[in-house]
Amino acid sequence: MDINGIKGRSLIEPDDLSLGELDALFLLAEKIEKDKRFLGESCRGLLLATLFFEPSTRTRLSFEAAMLRLGGNFLGFADPGSSSAFKGESLADTIRMAASYADIIVLRSPKEGAALLAKNFSPVPVINAGDGGHHHPTQTLTDLLTIKRLLGKIENITIGFCGDLKFGRTVHSLAKVLTRYKNINMIFISPKELVLPDYIKNILVKNNIEFTEKESLEEEIPCLDVLYMTRVQRERFFNEDDYIRLKDIYVLNTERLQAGKEKLIILHPLPRVNEISVEIDNDPRAAYFKQAKYGMYIRMALLSSILGVAKC
Repeated sequence: MDINGIKGRSLIEPDDLSLGELDALFLLAEKIEKDKRFLGESCRGLLLATLFFEPSTRTRLSFEAAMLRLGGNFLGFADPGSSSAFKGESLADTIRMAASYADIIVLRSPKEGAALLAKNFSPVPVINAGDGGHHHPTQTLTDLLTIKRLLGKIENITIGFCGDLKFGRTVHSLAKVLTRYKNINMIFISPKELVLPDYIKNILVKNNIEFTEKESLEEEIPCLDVLYMTRVQRERFFNEDDYIRLKDIYVLNTERLQAGKEKLIILHPLPRVNEISVEIDNDPRAAYFKQAKYGMYIRMALLSSILGVAKC
């Protein structure tokens, strides 16, 4: 077990954790899933600061729920307009202030690189909860845990990423981490305007990962073990007309899903807009709400490990 090596460290991008540390976190999360009281009260007297400069539901609530279930507490803000950033306070000063009150900081920012900057100014560990279109490491942990729990493995799979691959930080983070697992085949399905950034493709090439870029969801569904749907992100567009033209380009419905494998799992970091029809929710292959719940378990495992209270 590599769990003790995580103590006191920040998590800025998924590569900050070794495969052994990832496995240790997954094992700990599975123990918590089986018994939610497993680490209960282990964080009593400890405080988490949740600093969200960008809207969030699942990430913020799951971090706060995780800390409460561990016996700790939290403080922070979910609206930058209610913080001194609205008055012009620098991120460095906000981080220094929060670190004087809390034992660990979770930061979400619309600006790429904000989490790394925060780490450089913080005397307490910082967890990146999403920095613009760059990384979202705890969503990646959630995605990997979900695949492991539902497929029983992470290796030897074909995964299709569909939708906004240009701005989708969850796609970037997950694709990057999957290069460290054996026999992963990735299929990237998007319109030409929203293709995967070159820097991620370069990482895949460097690691000899098999991948293809396609535009048709229907043609690729039959070969997938995992379908990772994403929304077209309105907040990343500079042109409203472009967003409207592309937002409904991929809609997963029962007709399109008919060709999918019986054991296919459908993931989505959420929130969804129109890209997955509600008629899919009752399909046993729909795993996105389970995925959201696994997010709380893995964040409990991560917080307890960084704070040094986890036990095997």
